Amino acid sequence: MQKRGIVYLSLLMSLSVILAGCFQGEQSVEELDPPQDAEAVNNQEDATNESDTEADEENMESETVARQLFLVDANGMVAPQTLELPSMDSKEVAEQALQYLVKDGPVTQLLPNGFQAILPAGTEVLGLSLQEDGVVIVDVSSEFENYEAKDELKVLQSMTYTLTQFDSVDRVQLRINGQPQEEMPVNGTPIADGYSRANGINLVETDTVDLLDSKAVTLYYPTEYNENQYFVPVTQYLEVDNNDLYSSIVQALLKGPGYQVNATHVFNTEVSLANDPTLNGGVMELVFSQEILQDMEKGTISDEVMETLVLTLTEQQAVEAVQVKVEDVEQLFNENGEVYNEPVTKNSFTPMDKL
Repeated sequence: MQKRGIVYLSLLMSLSVILAGCFQGEQSVEELDPPQDAEAVNNQEDATNESDTEADEENMESETVARQLFLVDANGMVAPQTLELPSMDSKEVAEQALQYLVKDGPVTQLLPNGFQAILPAGTEVLGLSLQEDGVVIVDVSSEFENYEAKDELKVLQSMTYTLTQFDSVDRVQLRINGQPQEEMPVNGTPIADGYSRANGINLVETDTVDLLDSKAVTLYYPTEYNENQYFVPVTQYLEVDNNDLYSSIVQALLKGPGYQVNATHVFNTEVSLANDPTLNGGVMELVFSQEILQDMEKGTISDEVMETLVLTLTEQQAVEAVQVKVEDVEQLFNENGEVYNEPVTKNSFTPMDKL
């Protein structure tokens, strides 16, 4: 009897061990084999991660801002180009703009067809300091000196016009490795008092104008290179009739750029000013004959004509906007059919930043 009990006890213990093994086996299988919808969950997580990555990339792409850089075109002219640059803190935008004027620098992949940077390769912007009088002091490394003499004015004009697009900057002074410069290092252009837009850009020499009785003004002319359309600023001396500077400027635009400038003449040869230009509260009002219109029936004025007038006249310090009118025409429209119901500013065509 006692032996039989021992046998039953042994059998019971063996059965418990077997059952325990079975339960452990089932648990192990469940851990190794995922549920049937696990793959779908993983795919959803992967898709979410990919979506997040794409969103991050889009955010990075959107974190850019349009900036105007004065580069050198295929004809050797210094001209503005608007490029999308990485967004920076407002205190760094001017320094960034200079860095994008350096050859073989970050601007390389962004250069429009036919354009190149003009500051010597390897030039570092060591510092930039804005003074209360509108002078910005630019400190650059010694690599800045590695340009050819024929390019000296282009270097100065590129830097000056790029920096003076900011409202608070009027003049640029240069330092090299912290040392103030009274003249440019290669061809000796005087810069002790700094360099400003008053010094001009792409200067056109003429022997038909009396320089003593004339004034240097900068005119903008449209041009094109391999379907890249842009405007070239040209400084030339104009004889001012009866001290009427604005009439002289408009008449020069109507006359055209001349053979020295590779640009387009956008005005009809029959166009004339109906009245003398008037300036009131920073707004320049111009009244033209109907020949200025691209389409007389629709009252359309060419976009290039409007931009030529606005970019040129707003170079004058007193002019903030231009109001164009045409004899016997009530409303003017741009080429997209949008009405010109207020004066046009330079901001309509170029990005503007403040320091």
